[in-house]
Amino acid sequence: MDAAVGEALHGRFLRGVDLAPRNDAVRVGADSVTYEQAHERALVWAGALLRAVRKPPSTVAVLAAKGVDAYVGILAALYAGATVVPLQPGFPPARTRRMMRAAQVSAVIADEAGWAQLPELMAPGPDGEEPLDTGGPDGVLPVLAPGCGPGTHPGVDRIVPEAAGALSEPRPVRPADAAYVLFTSGSTGRPKGVPISHGSASHYFRLQDERYDFTPQDVFSQTFDLNFDCAMFDLFCAWGAGATALWAPPGAYRAMPTFLAESRTTVWFSTPSAIPLVRRLGGLAPGALSGLRWSFFAGEALTCQDATAWQTAAPHSTLENLYGPTELTITIAAHRWEPERSPGIAVNGVVPIGRVNDGHDHLLLDEGGQPALNEGELCVTGPQMTCGYLDPADNEGRFLEHDERTWYRTGDRVRRIGEDGELAYLGRLDSQVQIAGWRVELPEIDHALRGCEGVTEAVTVDVAGASGTELAVFYTGSAVPAATFARQLRAVLPQGMTPRHYWRLDELPLNSNRKTDRGVLRSRAEARLGGSRTHSAPDATTETTSTSSKPSTPTT
Repeated sequence: MDAAVGEALHGRFLRGVDLAPRNDAVRVGADSVTYEQAHERALVWAGALLRAVRKPPSTVAVLAAKGVDAYVGILAALYAGATVVPLQPGFPPARTRRMMRAAQVSAVIADEAGWAQLPELMAPGPDGEEPLDTGGPDGVLPVLAPGCGPGTHPGVDRIVPEAAGALSEPRPVRPADAAYVLFTSGSTGRPKGVPISHGSASHYFRLQDERYDFTPQDVFSQTFDLNFDCAMFDLFCAWGAGATALWAPPGAYRAMPTFLAESRTTVWFSTPSAIPLVRRLGGLAPGALSGLRWSFFAGEALTCQDATAWQTAAPHSTLENLYGPTELTITIAAHRWEPERSPGIAVNGVVPIGRVNDGHDHLLLDEGGQPALNEGELCVTGPQMTCGYLDPADNEGRFLEHDERTWYRTGDRVRRIGEDGELAYLGRLDSQVQIAGWRVELPEIDHALRGCEGVTEAVTVDVAGASGTELAVFYTGSAVPAATFARQLRAVLPQGMTPRHYWRLDELPLNSNRKTDRGVLRSRAEARLGGSRTHSAPDATTETTSTSSKPSTPTT
């Protein structure tokens, strides 16, 4: 393989073609595509994209749910030399329109759901937003919609791929070119576009190749939506090894041991919230997940309790806690779980995030923005760092100039542990709140709550009350009287850190990426505590209905 192609993100797929051309590259239910088939199809689609636009497509949106077409669409856009923007058809059209406009999308690859949404996306927004700019020669948007019925939409140029127009090979790209753009939720209330370059991805996946022993015989779970950066780990680690990426359907969580055994899954990757979900559904019996070789968790704090439960069910699996914001290319640190060591160095019962990736520097900032020795906000610089957001206005406050270099401010508080460079995650800067003059760390309260008798999971949220900020707790497990909570917590927490409100749920709600949805919990607490309060005793009730964390396919 040409060295320049090898540095491109799609060069990893070409490695898979060489290693295992007849292996399934992707499997979604009963539908699958081999490396050879996906490669040939992507070359055809890439050629069709290039013919349909005024100039080579700089940005191609893949507006598709999980399916073979979505995965091949990502590959085709990369083959065309374009930047890929994965989008979810289930998102509100106004949000998707803003993301497409911000990324300056010049063509779209859509499945049936994406195709059905196009008329609304092409129309002016309800708030007076102008229609999308288009990349076609006649002011229309070129759209490749394989698998959709005949016909088109106003303002859309339907692309018809033809084998005769296939590219002979992927177009060349430079290391500085953006491979993909993902959108994160911004504090401004609008999504922020994060471009990740081929060079950043190349550095990242080179480190993964050195750290792990993936082979063509591996089968990777695909639990993340394609607009979530952890999905890139699944895809391009699998593709670089000639392995199979397997969509994990909703039913997988209901019968996890059976699903993993029948699909011969060897590599699992999800948010930690999957662990209590599988536990509740009876899937974490000792040895139940014995076919796994690797288990990865990222996206939120992984507790030692959950790591232990998963490791017991997957005794032959090496478990790692991965950490990293989108702006630092998927993950920037990792801790390998060691049952004899890891719990002893954990802080607040949370598995450490480990050491920052090779080739990067990091520093900690205190509350005054000055370098700190042992604890503070984590800042990172190095080849995995994005060059900045699509909108330069979003860069303010997120990047730091220090020591003649630019650093990304993660907004996460960490603590150095030991002498080998490992870090412990303490929580978001915004998870530190003031309660009656007390500086309160919400993760510390969560940890104390998990030690209370009868509690399985617990999340603390801060809520504006009639007399100032109050702490409210949602937990799963047995019903516990508020007085019992107060008595047990007083033994480990100062009085000012003891919550006043406790509500039991059957399940904690999860968002579309299967992270615990703290926003939903905060809204529930605000609704319960709305208006003036006259009571002074702690409040404890039980909710027996909760649907947000059911193992169903998320759409928003």
